[in-house]
Amino acid sequence: MSTQTAPGETQLEDRRTVRLLDHVVTISALATWAIVLWWAWTQGIGRAQYAVLFLGAILTVYILEEATESVADRDYLDLLILLASGAVMVVATVYIFTDYEGFYIIRQGFAPDHEYRLAWLVIAVILYLTWRSYGNVFLLLIGGAMLYALYGNYVPGLFGHSGMNEIHMLQMLITDLAGFYGSLTQLTAAWIAPFLLYAGLLFAFGAFDLILRIAIVSAKYVESGVAQTAVIASAIIGSINGSYAANAGMTGSFTIPTMMDSGLSGKTAAGIEGTASTSGQVLPPVMGASAFVMASVLGIAYWNIIIAGLIPAAILVFSVLVAVHYTSINEMGRQEMRFEDYFDHELTRSEKVVEGIRFGVPFAILLFTLGYLQFTVMTSALYTIVAMVGLGVTTPVLQNIYVISKGRESSRVELGEWWSRGFVRPKLATVRRFRPVDTFLGEVGNTVGGFRRGATILAPIAIILAAVNGVVDLLMTTGVPSRIAIMLMQLSGGILLIAVLFGMAVCIIMGVGMPTVAAYVIVSTLVAPTFINVFGVPELAAHFMVFYAAVMAGVTPPVAIAVVVAAGIAGANFWRACGAAIKIAAPLFVLPVSFIYHPEIVSTVIDPQSLFTAALIMFGSVTIIYGLNYPFEMKRRFALPLRFVLFWLGAFVMVYPDWRLQAVGAGVFAVVFFGEKHFASGHSMPLTARAGD
Repeated sequence: MSTQTAPGETQLEDRRTVRLLDHVVTISALATWAIVLWWAWTQGIGRAQYAVLFLGAILTVYILEEATESVADRDYLDLLILLASGAVMVVATVYIFTDYEGFYIIRQGFAPDHEYRLAWLVIAVILYLTWRSYGNVFLLLIGGAMLYALYGNYVPGLFGHSGMNEIHMLQMLITDLAGFYGSLTQLTAAWIAPFLLYAGLLFAFGAFDLILRIAIVSAKYVESGVAQTAVIASAIIGSINGSYAANAGMTGSFTIPTMMDSGLSGKTAAGIEGTASTSGQVLPPVMGASAFVMASVLGIAYWNIIIAGLIPAAILVFSVLVAVHYTSINEMGRQEMRFEDYFDHELTRSEKVVEGIRFGVPFAILLFTLGYLQFTVMTSALYTIVAMVGLGVTTPVLQNIYVISKGRESSRVELGEWWSRGFVRPKLATVRRFRPVDTFLGEVGNTVGGFRRGATILAPIAIILAAVNGVVDLLMTTGVPSRIAIMLMQLSGGILLIAVLFGMAVCIIMGVGMPTVAAYVIVSTLVAPTFINVFGVPELAAHFMVFYAAVMAGVTPPVAIAVVVAAGIAGANFWRACGAAIKIAAPLFVLPVSFIYHPEIVSTVIDPQSLFTAALIMFGSVTIIYGLNYPFEMKRRFALPLRFVLFWLGAFVMVYPDWRLQAVGAGVFAVVFFGEKHFASGHSMPLTARAGD
């Protein structure tokens, strides 16, 4: 006699399974970080062997988290595919890790048949997880690179090659521990992973609430305060996040509604958020995790990359803030963001001190160990994480003890408060009702949450970087960089400016939809060598040029992923939001060209010459912003030519290599700027629009 399970019992069982899987995800995340921190402290195994273990662990975290969602959605076919993928990665990781010497040393260039079959399964899993994380575009990129490697002999013209046999491709991607397990995956495991753990801890301990508080305070003193808050918060968080699309979705969820409530249209709010999230990817000291990769690729100290990125970042931030100011004052008056709309209370002086110590000391340790002591990135990150965990947990507890000792607060948590938090287990009641203990346990929970969040931030990035590592190795082997160099030479006729413009176009196309660091890896490998080897551009200038160009894919139509996300939140028309974003970000499309003609602004030394050049480029940037965004009170037929002239004048000032002509151009803008202010203050001007025009 058969029995049927009631729907309610099935749902209860599903919820139990989801909770169980959720705990398993947390445990697997903690285990992954234990491996990362153990290796950072001891380096007890080789870097390549560690990369194998790391990739298997972080992909397992990702698969388990996705499986949790599949169970919640009752999508059992999806769950089956995920479990099969997880089984492949576990088997492959254990097999390769335990026979590491055989793979990496004894059998280089050779493998038995069963290892090749396992390699195909690992490739299939990487392709599937890449598609799951980033969609069809990246599946086509990786699959297309593999097909191109195998069948390049059928490709006509410049990009044709002799073709690669299947065994060679499998060796390159898997069995020789290059490709998916190659240098980029090793760099992710050693350098990028600890910093994303730091980012997860910052999220968990509330650092981004603190950033929003600071942004609100700073925005009180400018007319476009609400919009500037969005820029500041999105840019800072985006620099750590490493993905402009993810950042636009995360910060845009609160910045876009706030801007719209203050009077901005949906398209303008989406354009501002999309630009801010994209711009944040190039801000030191993290630069969307690309700073670490750039240091490794160029073979210079990480600290030098940070120094080289400071002047461009200052130009970028100032440009965006000015553009947002001019854009937003058209649509809203002076608006103030009130703390009570976002937070229950303003921080007291003692709370500000505590928060400053809690987050400031670990960051100071990071800068001190990297900049002064010249520790490796990995060691500096390890000390920073230890300090962040220690201070993140202890400072609130010590604050509680201090407040209680002064008699300002009861030492016990009120029962109603305790009950409302959901601490319903009777055995914990007595312990948790003492406020310092309650705070300590809460912060320990936040720490665990930070470790899990760090893993969930890291997992998709690790997937795409492993995939990109394989793509880059295949393209390098087939000679694509040299073919791109020939193509750029042919298209440009050997003229540097034209080559730079075509090179930027290639970088923007290659950067579409990619996480920042993955985009940089591709363009630095395929495009930057052309400018270094063929045109003699300094290495840092070439790499910063392709990096900035690739990042600008976030606001470049027809894809513009950051704007797509922001427009979806705002409910705005995508193309109009793109138009708003491009008007704000216009100087940023010119800035990479400035690196080529003024490499002193992206050098490892900041001196009077670089600062003077930066000031002139800043003038050019403001000229473009003023021309495109300022609400001129004149007839349209006069305003449009003026905007056109100001744009090209600004581009000239930003790019031209002679400082004297740059200064003349800046002077022309100053005349236009102050002349407009003179007539706008009430003096007559023949171009002023009449009422009714």
